[in-house]
Amino acid sequence: MIRSLVLLLGLFTGTQALAAGADFALTGIDGRTHRLSDYRGKWVVVNYWATWCPPCVEEMPELANFHERHKDKDAVVLGVNMEEQAVAADIASFVEQFLVNYPVLLSEPKMTALGPIPGLPTTFLVSPDGRVVAHKLGMVTAADIESFITQNNKN
Repeated sequence: MIRSLVLLLGLFTGTQALAAGADFALTGIDGRTHRLSDYRGKWVVVNYWATWCPPCVEEMPELANFHERHKDKDAVVLGVNMEEQAVAADIASFVEQFLVNYPVLLSEPKMTALGPIPGLPTTFLVSPDGRVVAHKLGMVTAADIESFITQNNKN
């Protein structure tokens, strides 16, 4: 039990400085404005990525599978493309090719409402009450996310 908790803490780093509720409003490739606060009541996995990032592309099936299993229950994935001057149609074509089933939003590289993006992919985990509770630089798996959520739902 202690070993798995240590492993989970190594996968996701807590973000105490950003524990207060954060919000953002970004335009999706669907043309709609998506607000983080629209998803209150669910865990939100916010994944920052780019088309030129091999680990980002490699983790997309994991995130899509996680989103499909949880979207109607307790969690969603939001992908945030971080390419400068990204064109929604080009990104839409890319995500269709890779069978991405979660909302994809557009943003340019910068400090985000959730925290700094030191590299890609970077993933933030937002609790159902809107607090950033963890983040990770590097690839994540559905099992990583599910384990973290399960451990934190017990507290």
